[in-house]
Amino acid sequence: MNKLTNLLDEILRAFTQTLRYGVRLIGRMSPPALLGAALVLAFICSILPLALVLFVVFMLIKLVVGATVIGSRRANRHQEHVE
Repeated sequence: MNKLTNLLDEILRAFTQTLRYGVRLIGRMSPPALLGAALVLAFICSILPLALVLFVVFMLIKLVVGATVIGSRRANRHQEHVE
């Protein structure tokens, strides 16, 4: 139990240290730099996940269509060999 509490304390300390560093960094930024950081953060939080989801959806569609086409070609080839 002691190791677990030590680990959680270390994680909490690292998180608070990172948070304090971020707040100090934002406090020192100029308004244009702050706007740029906000735009980059908005891109990362909204557009990038959307692009990844769309990529996965279209890849799944491609795999389904490819499997259907290959299956129909194999069925046609099998029928040609039987006749």
